[in-house]
Amino acid sequence: MLDWILEIFDFMPVEASSWASRVDYINNVITVISVFCTVAITFVMILFAWKYRRKSENQKTAYITHNATLETIWTIIPTIICFVLFYFGYTVYHEMRNPPVGANEVFVKGQTWYWDFQYANGKKSTGELVVPVGEPVKLIMTSADVLHSFFIPAMRVKEDMYNGNYSYLWFTPTSSGTFDIFCTEYCGTQHSGMTAKLKVVSKEAYNDWLNEKKDPSAEPVLPEVTGKAIYTAKCAACHSLDGSKVVGPSFKGIYSGAKHVLQDGTEVVVDDNYIRNSIANPLSQIVAGYPPVMPAFQLSEDELIGVISYMKTLK
Repeated sequence: MLDWILEIFDFMPVEASSWASRVDYINNVITVISVFCTVAITFVMILFAWKYRRKSENQKTAYITHNATLETIWTIIPTIICFVLFYFGYTVYHEMRNPPVGANEVFVKGQTWYWDFQYANGKKSTGELVVPVGEPVKLIMTSADVLHSFFIPAMRVKEDMYNGNYSYLWFTPTSSGTFDIFCTEYCGTQHSGMTAKLKVVSKEAYNDWLNEKKDPSAEPVLPEVTGKAIYTAKCAACHSLDGSKVVGPSFKGIYSGAKHVLQDGTEVVVDDNYIRNSIANPLSQIVAGYPPVMPAFQLSEDELIGVISYMKTLK
């Protein structure tokens, strides 16, 4: 019966990710409950207004103080419903915020008014995100200017993007095809035109596209190659690759989901944002046991991606 009722409210876009059916189900359940409560309360309100209307000049309204049983029921039942909905909503949310190890990573940069995408092998595209069907995809996103919001309706994922910071989302496409990407945070006069396409293709087609060269003589530069060059030029004197302690923490195994203890006693997870902030603003998060001597470096977005990609290879 509930599934039949939910189908009436099934007006969402096509379901094309592993999240879609679960997100839609929760959304539809909340919609059904909301409609039921609105209709029921409106009906009771009209019924009471008619039943207890004043019928004569001398009629007095009955004196009613409270009904403990009714008050208990309409407090406990909605509370239980809220907790149940919270549980199912949080379960999906928690999974959506924790991408699996080994997901295909794509760096996304939003700027007025278009989207840029960079893949693991250094290939770049504008206005078109290509991913393989059936495999998890992790998007590491930032803005080059104002606040943007990356939204793929068919995948049921959306995340805000900030300048100077990385945000994340991930999904596993379950259907091949071409889907719309929108910016859902007003970002200027051409906001409505800030769109792109998501192309979900087979693994073979994805590999062919990823390795395709518009210029046969041009080899794409791997991000980690760029990162290694920056390490050699700017980081090697203070950060080792073999685990030994020098001026700063060693880069060996640094990107492992582990936590660094800072001088103020707090802990911070070593992730993309931590590395980015440590490069641009190193004195804001000083690892315990090391002197605050690292200067700030102004790197381009491609250079930052390169350094982060290189650190991920240092096991």
